[in-house]
Amino acid sequence: MADIEKSWLTNPRRRNALVRLAGLMAASPIASAMAVGDPRPLREHRRALSLGEMQTSFDFEPVFFGNVLLPVYDYTAHGDGSEFTLQRNRQAFNWVNILPGRAAVPVSQVDLSSEFLGVAMKFPIMVAPTAAMVPLHPDGEVGMFKAATAASNTPMILSINTSTPVAKVAPAAPGGTLWGQFYPIENRATTQRSMDTYQNSGCNGIIVTVDQQASYYERTQQDRNFGGRVRAIGFGAGGGAEAPTGAARYRINGGRLWYTWQYIDDMRKMVKGKLVIKGILDPEDAKLAIEHGADAIIVSNHGGRSMDYGPSTLEVLPEIATAVNGRIPILFDSGVRRGADIFKALALGANAVMIGRTTRWGLGAFGVSGAQRLIEILQQELVQAAAAAGCAKLSDIKRVMVKANFLANNFTSRNVRFLCKADIRPTWTDRLGPWKDWGCSRAGRALTTLLPTACLNFFRCFTSARRSKCCCRMPRQYTGVRSAHMSSDIPSRPGSHGLSIGSCRS
Repeated sequence: MADIEKSWLTNPRRRNALVRLAGLMAASPIASAMAVGDPRPLREHRRALSLGEMQTSFDFEPVFFGNVLLPVYDYTAHGDGSEFTLQRNRQAFNWVNILPGRAAVPVSQVDLSSEFLGVAMKFPIMVAPTAAMVPLHPDGEVGMFKAATAASNTPMILSINTSTPVAKVAPAAPGGTLWGQFYPIENRATTQRSMDTYQNSGCNGIIVTVDQQASYYERTQQDRNFGGRVRAIGFGAGGGAEAPTGAARYRINGGRLWYTWQYIDDMRKMVKGKLVIKGILDPEDAKLAIEHGADAIIVSNHGGRSMDYGPSTLEVLPEIATAVNGRIPILFDSGVRRGADIFKALALGANAVMIGRTTRWGLGAFGVSGAQRLIEILQQELVQAAAAAGCAKLSDIKRVMVKANFLANNFTSRNVRFLCKADIRPTWTDRLGPWKDWGCSRAGRALTTLLPTACLNFFRCFTSARRSKCCCRMPRQYTGVRSAHMSSDIPSRPGSHGLSIGSCRS
């Protein structure tokens, strides 16, 4: 080796150059992407859990995510618009405390059996209607119906947007209870044909959904438009379709926003069995539903998929239960993930609860056995909650068993998720201590009002800037990481998982 080469090996400039090169490589987004490998790893787990290891509904979601195509997952996970309502559905459960009013009872003594519109149920739980299950698992709706029937004969509601004809689903699980869901169609003859198809297949209950009016899944649209070329105006893949006109330019579906009570009256004449109206969020609408012949109502906002910036279903449930006053049964859905959630809904006035997104997780993760186990987990969680609260039977679950701390004007942010029952806190002027008198002055009020908002806006801008520096796909997908300081039940905007610090119907 020449002297000049030896000199270079020990030269401080060489070391500085190598350090700078290493720093440059470390800061490179390419190197960062290579280091990550899978942009959506299960960081806390070295392997996926088996079916027998599933303990909560949340355990199924990452397996479900890994099994299905991204558009299929997005359809299940996403909500309308900014997803304020999707998040609020989950947050509302954190604003309700279960109050053990008596000594706990043994689990073996808990019997939550009941009858709902003539259907005997061991647990007050039903499978909600969700569309297109075959993309989740080849067994599709047939598998879900088998799973529901095997899980203590849990009734199932089949979506009008089923990927398997009702004539094939109904006979798949002998002895099971299958109802049909329907979206209003202005043409009464078409409506009659749909009713006949359901009823001739053995569906004795018809659910008419009135809550999904004009939905726009913002995150789904963003996913479709990441990278690539600018698309044509038309909806077709080649841009050959006609461009939307009129209200359709602003995402308003022309097939909806026309529903009337006269239509319900006409449907009542077509339905031979039970007619249930799904999507009631107002006490006055609940009263009108009774007047127009509904046998039951479902308090639902379509799992946060129907109207952005609407109330959570749990918040409006007590008022609706008071207005109904026991004249007809009340079903409840949207946001249910735990047996304790079901207990809270029952205590606030529901007669039974429907689960939707979670059952899709189970079916997509492990097929029929997965959906069955998920339903059974929620059933047993409900039994545990009832036993701990001292409720031996369903009639013991009353409003006095819970304390609701609903806040009239909660702020829900995509990045800041700190409002829960523990956040009923003193005002800012109460925190000023000896400066309280000054805080009550005009200048003090202005400062104490604007300062928190300014800090919050700064934090939101800061987090948005940090996200923009990362790979655009990474923050939007499941990471499998639970946040120690956030509730694992509250879905964040990037993936609406409830498990992720980065990110379901009913």
